[in-house]
Amino acid sequence: MSENVNYRPDIDGLRTVAVGLVLGYHFFPNHIKAGFIGVDVFFVISGYLISTIILGQMNRGTWGYLHFYTRRINRIFPALVVVLGFNAALGWYSLVPNEFEQLGKHIAASAAFVANFAFWGEAGYFDSAADTKPLLHLWSLAIEEQFYIVWPLILAFASRRRFIWIVGLLALGSLVYSPYATFQDPTAAYYSPLSRFFLNSR
Repeated sequence: MSENVNYRPDIDGLRTVAVGLVLGYHFFPNHIKAGFIGVDVFFVISGYLISTIILGQMNRGTWGYLHFYTRRINRIFPALVVVLGFNAALGWYSLVPNEFEQLGKHIAASAAFVANFAFWGEAGYFDSAADTKPLLHLWSLAIEEQFYIVWPLILAFASRRRFIWIVGLLALGSLVYSPYATFQDPTAAYYSPLSRFFLNSR
């Protein structure tokens, strides 16, 4: 994601903090209870970097949707295919049929970048334990890629028509929705891209 963006050591520092928070939560959940805020830090960093790239290319007249999405595919899919393939092979060997069927749904949803919606739909009293879902962490990748699909279109629309305020209104709506959903429907607040949009739109 570093295309046309100067190296920022402070951003690498923020990445380190974000990773530390997430790892700390997993290793010491009783002591670092808000560790998942590290994921939101990543959303902010990602939104800032991608917006800088897109707006810079649009201003120079070098922006292209095909080039942008091709770069995203080349960046994400090699590692994603390995992860999904490994889980499919291991699941086929070690899971019972109904568990393997669920894993297959998660693999398909992850490949289509809608894993957050798949896990959201399963949430509830009868949901399986989180530690039985090896691809659960891909909910955040799904939200990030959903943002990458719509954000360039929003920026292009706003730029052409000088309606930059549209971006501000969308971000404000997301900012208002996020705490509302947190209290009214925490599952929706966690998995919905709408509650994370204001973090990405930097």
